[in-house]
Amino acid sequence: MTAPHHVTVNDAHGPVNNGTGPQYVFYGARTVRGSRRNAESLRIVREDRLYLADRFAPPGNYRVAAARLEKPGSVVLLDAQPGTGRRAAAIMLLHQLGEEDETDEEDVRFEEIPARDESKNEDGEPTAPGAGDRFLLDLSRIVDEEAYAEAQRRLAGLRSQVQEAGAHLVVVLPSDMAHAHPPELAPHTVTLERPRGIAVITRHLRMHRTPFDSEDLKRPDLQPLYDRYPMRELARLAGLVETAHQSGRYGADFASWLSQALHAVTDRAAEVGRQVNAARNAPQRALLLAAAVFEEAHADTVHEAWRGLLRTVGHEEEETTELERIDFGQRLTALGIERDPDGRLRFKRLAYAEAARTYFWANFPGLRDALAEWIGMASGLPGLATDDRVTIAVRFGERALATGRPDQLFGLAVRWANGATGATADARAVAILELGLRHEEFGSWFRRRMYDCLSSTSLEDGFVRVLTAACVRGLASTHPDQAVVRLRHLAVRDGEAARAAGEELFGLVGADRRLYRLLIDRLRDPVRRDSSAAGTSLQLLTELLKSDRVPDPPRWPDLFLGWETVFSQPPTKLWDPLVRSWLDTVAGDRTRDMALDVMVGATHGRTIALHRLYAIACDWAGAARDPARTAVAARLWQHIDQAQYARTDRTRRAGHGPRTTEEAS
Repeated sequence: MTAPHHVTVNDAHGPVNNGTGPQYVFYGARTVRGSRRNAESLRIVREDRLYLADRFAPPGNYRVAAARLEKPGSVVLLDAQPGTGRRAAAIMLLHQLGEEDETDEEDVRFEEIPARDESKNEDGEPTAPGAGDRFLLDLSRIVDEEAYAEAQRRLAGLRSQVQEAGAHLVVVLPSDMAHAHPPELAPHTVTLERPRGIAVITRHLRMHRTPFDSEDLKRPDLQPLYDRYPMRELARLAGLVETAHQSGRYGADFASWLSQALHAVTDRAAEVGRQVNAARNAPQRALLLAAAVFEEAHADTVHEAWRGLLRTVGHEEEETTELERIDFGQRLTALGIERDPDGRLRFKRLAYAEAARTYFWANFPGLRDALAEWIGMASGLPGLATDDRVTIAVRFGERALATGRPDQLFGLAVRWANGATGATADARAVAILELGLRHEEFGSWFRRRMYDCLSSTSLEDGFVRVLTAACVRGLASTHPDQAVVRLRHLAVRDGEAARAAGEELFGLVGADRRLYRLLIDRLRDPVRRDSSAAGTSLQLLTELLKSDRVPDPPRWPDLFLGWETVFSQPPTKLWDPLVRSWLDTVAGDRTRDMALDVMVGATHGRTIALHRLYAIACDWAGAARDPARTAVAARLWQHIDQAQYARTDRTRRAGHGPRTTEEAS
């Protein structure tokens, strides 16, 4: 290693390039947006917005709100009655604001701010708004003044950040709190009017590609629905029309499909109530419920599930023999259930099974715990395929959430996960966690419950796999930051399931530069604090920094931070694959040459680190006798020479100050 010619600069007040080659100034490599604390946010997935945009019918005064939102730093508050599609309007205002913007969504965020603060005790702080970011704050579910007052305090801080950054914010106001709206928000408030119901139905039918004529939608019995039904129910009506059309069981023209769909929307609950009241004995009611939950399963499986339900609720077995009882086919026919040629069961009337499930959960509250126990066992019956099991679990999950029992879902997820064998996550457990994470009311409950589980030292591998899958398949699409946090906690544990969580974590952040930087920060922290997780975190960080894990193109300041942490620790075998991966990359792509300079700079001239880099490069270059490798190694050695000379020069100019421990050794 030779000492190059140099220039000495005295009393510098800024970055100085003392040597050959370009200068890279990172200023601590803080490239993320401001560090001020901000409410945790969730991503509104682009695919969902595009789906909504195809079906969206603008409400009255929508254009007024859109015009107000155009200016950077603008805040628009929407006041509307429930059922008018106010949340959909808020999402569309933000979506259409950026419709012509080709900016990468990694740089411009489109996220929802939860109505209540979820960030307490969360591991790390979200970033503040940036220019062009788009945010939704939906306060429509707030029903008490105390919660609304807290939301207003959070809104005041968020407004300030949005205006300062040049972002955009749409707020959906609670409909029954007009007396509590702050007067200073009045100039930013737009009152939306109900969209035309026929326009909503028309757009949905067209997107379903259902054949119809505009005159078909002018029936007198549709007008009350257009005038009063919530937008989601009009969308459901259109979906049921398409279901009737596709099934081929409800006629061959639009009028027949529409009539079936109207009955399903308006009459099914009353029909189920009449049937349940007519079926006075437990076996009949139990079969109705079992068929509703297991619809489309094979008849033999439904029979087994039915008998299991009777045992679960404590019904005494009939003393007569099987041959003396009413046969199973007659029981099914009496309840309006038919068996197709493949032996699978379904109700004759459209959407009847869904209405039956809703009725039983709403009107037999004392059975809900028993039903959870029954589902826990019956969804694993051997006659069910994996898709059937998932469908049954989701049907139960929908009812449990509708009746305010998220704890039942989470308990079943743990039970199924821990009972699984093999190296795959239980599909039922993953499905109901995803269902809970997507739920408007209980999504935050599931996110918090998952986070709380991470503090347990006794998570079984099966549950680790389920949590990993739920993070990747569910949480990552809406709460990517929280998914990274939870996967990191899973990845630092011991065992094969934890290693699989690490691989999923690397895959998630490798496609998103912001998440990649977030993970670097999370892994650096325990290493710098020398916490109990320091060793595992350092190992994960070293793996994360390999060239094949880095988003393309690399952000050198982020890599500098990560390498700085790795090279601040004593050299280990972990360094070899990390450094070699980047030497391979530079040998194959000269545009990555900057990696050599940044890597050496991250050592801050520490002799032991530089010597280790030098030794790795020598072994790497000598192993292949490749001219390209020799050239890369030579360039790395040059950077090492410069770093060593700079350190020696600083020491000489510092006089006879005390030597560091490293120098003394």
